[in-house]
Amino acid sequence: MLWPVLSSAGIIIGGETVYSVVTGDTLERIGARLGINWRTIVKSNNLDPEKPLQKGQKLKVNMTKIVPTILQNGIVINIPDRMLYFFKDGALADSFPVGLGKPPKKGCANWSTPKGPFAITGKQKNPAWYVPESIQKEMEEEGKPVKTFVPPGPDNPLGKYALKTSIPGVLIHETIWPGSVYQFRSHGCIRVMPGHMEKFFDEVEINTPGELIYVPVKVAISDQKRIFLEVHKDSYGNVKDLKAEAITLIENLGVSEKVNWQKVDIMLKEKSGTAKDITL
Repeated sequence: MLWPVLSSAGIIIGGETVYSVVTGDTLERIGARLGINWRTIVKSNNLDPEKPLQKGQKLKVNMTKIVPTILQNGIVINIPDRMLYFFKDGALADSFPVGLGKPPKKGCANWSTPKGPFAITGKQKNPAWYVPESIQKEMEEEGKPVKTFVPPGPDNPLGKYALKTSIPGVLIHETIWPGSVYQFRSHGCIRVMPGHMEKFFDEVEINTPGELIYVPVKVAISDQKRIFLEVHKDSYGNVKDLKAEAITLIENLGVSEKVNWQKVDIMLKEKSGTAKDITL
């Protein structure tokens, strides 16, 4: 297996758009579908999070992202970003938000999604779920009925499509809980919205290589020579100093004198997960 070779990024995708609310939407579900923190949507639109959304309501959203790495072919999943990037022939073929493992918590089992290279080793439609012993134990501790097997169907957490990876116990699968996408709520698996997963399942091939990376701070220069910064929370506690990380990335690009450092400080405090222009 040829593992993907990660190279420096410079692609800025997305942008500002207007989202029209549909029946059944909640702030959390919109955030999950678009890959945006729902609190950012609240702030950008001066919303009262306690009030229900109205069908047809227009919401301003900034979906600007920085692609963390570039591959010739394969999958990149950036854990702090909670985004999957899929490359074909050196181009970004698709990108969408994912749900990942719960952050480490003292005294609890470690459900964090692991870093490292992987390959797609299997594809399955309408999968059955053989419940791992660790999750059975958690069910028992929480006083829930202990399940060992869940057949295909509407109650199966794996949904209609599942991709097996070479990382033991880690699947990329559709979820029956759309609101858990773009969150850290899984037991290590990678959850995908139904619409995204159906398309991705058809496109991805067995033996496709990939890598799970951990990059909470990203910097890129646009084609118009504008400098963009994107900051995420260090949910797994893997980076000692996000500000030092940002300074290093900016200095490595040789653009320190062109940056609005006051705006950098604001973004490091907000950790909104949206890429913004920090050019002076």
